[in-house]
Formats: sequence, C-alpha cells, structure tokens
Amino acid sequence: MSESEANNKRNSSLHGSGILPSQALRELIQAGVISSEDPALPDQVQPASLDLQLGSVAYRVRASFLPGPDRRVAERIDEMAMHEIDLTRGAVLETGCVYIVPLQERLALDPSIAGMANPKSSTGRLNVFTRMIADRAGEFDAVPPGYRGPLYAEIAPNAFSILVHKGTRLNQLRLRRGSPDVEDEALEKLHEEVGLLGDEAAAQIRRGLVFTVDLDRSHGKPVGFRAKRHTGVIDLRKIAHYDPREFWEPMAGNQRRELILDPNEFYILASRESVRIPPAYAAEMIPYDTQIGEFRVHYAGFFDPGFGWKDGGGGTRAVLEVRSHEVPFVLEHGQAVGRLVYERLAAEPDQLYGAAIGSSYHSQGLTLSKHFRPWPQG
Repeated sequence: MSESEANNKRNSSLHGSGILPSQALRELIQAGVISSEDPALPDQVQPASLDLQLGSVAYRVRASFLPGPDRRVAERIDEMAMHEIDLTRGAVLETGCVYIVPLQERLALDPSIAGMANPKSSTGRLNVFTRMIADRAGEFDAVPPGYRGPLYAEIAPNAFSILVHKGTRLNQLRLRRGSPDVEDEALEKLHEEVGLLGDEAAAQIRRGLVFTVDLDRSHGKPVGFRAKRHTGVIDLRKIAHYDPREFWEPMAGNQRRELILDPNEFYILASRESVRIPPAYAAEMIPYDTQIGEFRVHYAGFFDPGFGWKDGGGGTRAVLEVRSHEVPFVLEHGQAVGRLVYERLAAEPDQLYGAAIGSSYHSQGLTLSKHFRPWPQG
C-alpha cells in the first residue's frame, strides 16, 4: 500500500460515516479525545470498540439513578452514596447491591461523534448488570454527540458476587459518526453476497437478522445452564479457574424440546444459528419483541467485525443470557428470541475478532464465561 493510500484509509476511518474502527480509536487516544488515568492497555482497543476500565473507588448507592439534563453524576453520588469502597487492592461487589464506579476514561468528542456502551461478553455471562452513565444523561449507555466529560459504570451483580480491582473492564464503548444502520433490504443483499449465517440455508430478516434458541438435546450435551444461588465469590482476574459445577446447574432438555424459565432465575443458552460478521460491519444483539414473553435475552450485545467470519466460514453461535421476569415462561426450540442489527464501519478495522487478538469466544458453542473451566464431559 502506498503512503497516499494509507493516508486515505486512515482519514476515512477518522472522518467517514459509521462505527469507528480500531485504528480510528487509537488516533483519538493519541489526540487526547479519549483520555485515561492510566496509559491505555494494548488490548483495550477492540476491532470496533474500546474497553472501559474501573477507577480506584466504588460507591455503594441506595438505588439506581440517572442524573437528568441539569445534573452531573458526581452530584447524584453525593446524595445517594451509602459508603465508599477502595478498589486499588480489590473489593467484593455483592449481589443485591447497586454500585457506581467512576471510570478511568474521559471523552472530549467533537459534535459529529456519539457513543453507545454495552457490557462485555464475560460480564453478561455472569449476570452482572452494568450500564454506563454520562453527566446530564437522560438514558443509560448513551454518549451524546460532542460530549466532554467523565464516564461512570453502574454495577449490580445479580447471580454471583464478584471481586473487582482498579482497571477491571466490565463495559465497552462504541463511537459512531452519522447513521450507520443497515436497513433490511441492504441486509438481504449483504446476506446474498457473503452469507451472514453458517450452514443455514435461509435467513430471517425482519428489522435485522432474526435468531432463535437451540433446545435440541439430540447431541447428548446440556441445552443450557442455570445459575446456582449462594455460591462463592468470582475473582474476575482468574481465567479458566473455577469449577463450573459449583456455580451452574446443567439443563438436560427434554423430548418436547422446551424449557420452562423460572421467575428471577438466570440461564445461559445458545442460538441455533451460526452468525458471521463481515470485516466492514459490526452488529448489536437486541430483544426481538418485548411482547413475545416475560423474559429478557442478552445483556451484552456487541458483536465485533470478524466474529464467526474465519475458521472455514462456518460462523459462530451466539450465547444467550436469559432471565425470566415475574411469571414462569415456556421457551420452545426454534423460538425467535432476538435480532442482530448490523451497522457499517467507517472503514475496515486493522484487526478482526478472533484468536489472533486473544478473543475469548471466537469458536464458542454453548459457553460459560472465561472464568470457568470447560464443563466436564460424560
């Protein structure tokens, strides 16, 4: 590639419309548009997002809150905080409690750039409910165009108490310019050209790519896992460390290929479809329809460019984080539970999701978070 071509690629990634790719995020860090208390870690920049790091202190608060259009988060913390917790040596965040943690990153965006945050995959698979808050925000996980100021994480562990430290990464941030959404007609054309699914012959495209739940037990393996209650603490620094049987109950499935979701229980399930995200696109998993049942699917919804794209092109299944609400609900094999909304990138990223950059779930099936050892066979 000539110097002129390289400059054009760099400029398109910084100034084009779409989700900003990894090289553009690095440029913004170098320019001070994204700043941090500590130097950015090499693996903090993902193909189409930036991992956000917890700061040195957490505040136990009485309740979740939004600051509203005229308030800063720090002001609301002063009103709502019950006590302050030092994270520099590590601290346990307990189930049933709500915490606010100032993040190490700050933003100084120009008016053309906005942002959206989501929990990281490992965060969602532990049923740690976390959302990002910005000053004067009227909604969670949203950064308005031109925002200048600090960022905060609201953290509410729901299944397991967790041990976190300064620098722990629970959230990730995407920055976008313009409107990068891909409408259904363009998504159908993209599927015809490159294939957005693995071995599936057809794709259901209705306000995004529809995906369904896999409850077929014919493979002889669990169809899902349900979180146990009253377990030990999970240290988020420990990878492939914990015996999953101490934290999870396997769901064997049945001949009817259905699963009754118990109220307020948390399940890990998998999609029937194997998903593929082309290099010039990113995706976000969102609920299929709020009227299809009393349950929530997927806390962590970002899918990076390259997810399921390599490894022979067969795609990678999506892991579903499912929580029922007030009443028991019967979930059936093949039931539509969510949609993948695809978005264009401003330019192809200089790195793709996968083993080459240490991605944890690049070849996953029904997979628990990276903190657990593989489920024993037999």
